[in-house]
Amino acid sequence: MLEVWTWIVLCVATLLLGFVIGFLMYKIIPALREKDAKKKAEKILRDAEIRAEQIKKNAQIDGKQTVLEMKQEAEKDIRERKQEYANLENKLNQREQNIDRRDANLLLKENAIEQKNEQLTRRLQECDKKEATLQQKIDSIIVELEKVGQLSVKEARDQIFERVESKMSKEIASYMKNKEDEAKSEAEAKAKEMLSIAISKYAQEEVQERTVSVVPLPSDEMKGRIIGREGRNIRTMEQLLGVDLIIDDTPEVITVSCFNPIRRYIATKSLDLLIKDGRIQPGRIEEIVAKVQSEVEADIQKTGEETAFKLGLPKINKELLSYVGKLKYRTSYGQNALDHSIETAYLAGIMAAELGLDQNLAKRAGLLHDIGKAVDFEQDGSHVELGARLAKKYGENDVVINSIESHHGDVPQNCLIAYLVQAADTLSAARPGARSETLENYIKRIEQLETICKSFDGVYQCYAMQSGREVRIMVIPDKVDDLAAFKMARDIREKIETEMTYPGQIKVSVIREYRAVETAK
Repeated sequence: MLEVWTWIVLCVATLLLGFVIGFLMYKIIPALREKDAKKKAEKILRDAEIRAEQIKKNAQIDGKQTVLEMKQEAEKDIRERKQEYANLENKLNQREQNIDRRDANLLLKENAIEQKNEQLTRRLQECDKKEATLQQKIDSIIVELEKVGQLSVKEARDQIFERVESKMSKEIASYMKNKEDEAKSEAEAKAKEMLSIAISKYAQEEVQERTVSVVPLPSDEMKGRIIGREGRNIRTMEQLLGVDLIIDDTPEVITVSCFNPIRRYIATKSLDLLIKDGRIQPGRIEEIVAKVQSEVEADIQKTGEETAFKLGLPKINKELLSYVGKLKYRTSYGQNALDHSIETAYLAGIMAAELGLDQNLAKRAGLLHDIGKAVDFEQDGSHVELGARLAKKYGENDVVINSIESHHGDVPQNCLIAYLVQAADTLSAARPGARSETLENYIKRIEQLETICKSFDGVYQCYAMQSGREVRIMVIPDKVDDLAAFKMARDIREKIETEMTYPGQIKVSVIREYRAVETAK
């Protein structure tokens, strides 16, 4: 029984001890945790304060640095502006001094002009008095002459004019010839000097392009592949390209025929790519043609822009530059139109610089003088009319428009640059090797030249020399004297200029030869 109570007491004591320990743990552990948390919080606060202090110090340092930099920039800006203001003030002072000097010069000139006007007024008054006195004397002399000669004033004047005309006709012709020779000599010397300067400063390759496009083939078997089954390939090409493909008995060759040089080039390029590719069928043809067309359009625009850059011409309309690029595919008498336009621009610019004119404006007019040739194969009208229309459309200068309209003499020139462009155009086209023409056109031109010369009275023979660049006319000496020969040369020149179209210049030489022949027996 005692053991049971002992065991019960121990159990109760154990429970009480466990309860006391649990109660103490419940009260002590949170207190310890709270104390530890307070320590950590205090440490975090101290660290935060230290960091905040560091950030504050860094911010103050950065702010001072920024303020210093801004102050330096502001001082630098102020110094620069002060320097600009000082420069402007100096310029204004110089301009004021120049204006003062000009005012002084103008005052001097005005005073001199006033003095000259006074002198001229006095001289005019004296001349009027002398004229009145002379008129009185002339009237009195005429009255006396009428009494003595028994002729009226009109009859006497007619007789005098007849005698003077018959006596002075040869002298007038001789005087005109001498003056024209002097003018020609001076003009020719000046022109030769200018042209020699222009030619010496510019050299251009002589380029001739064929007007017939021929595509070589690796073998005659390729002709059948190009034609295709029932001609579907060649029909597709002609429809897409707008050209005629001529496939004849000529071995390993296809001829591309089209009046439009750009389409002809696209067709030639497309055929070359198709032949190299080997896959010739309608779908592939459409792909190649579209690709070549886009490449050619890009090349046209690029060529126009490069040409303007090469000549140093700013602010040309992009669409107008595309027309300049099209000249790359255009030829005239075998001469590439773009090369001819560039050469004309260079020559006109050089001559303008020698004369003290606007060099860039002369180059611009020279480059665009044949711009109508970029569209004359697809629009009605001459290249002069079409070129002037394009220049007006894209707002070109009046000088450029007049240079385009007048470079073939269709309208008169109203500025010096137009004359320079005409001279540069002639120089570029007339130089040896620049152009070529067909035999048929050449023969027609020579025949027309000789026919015009033979139409004049007193001509018994004429010869076209130097490929039609000179014509020599033999006249009958009994019918044509020296002065009449001079007049005939001028009349023939005017008739050739009016009735013929020709590249370059034609020299007209009238030869009058008189031979005295005797036979000794």
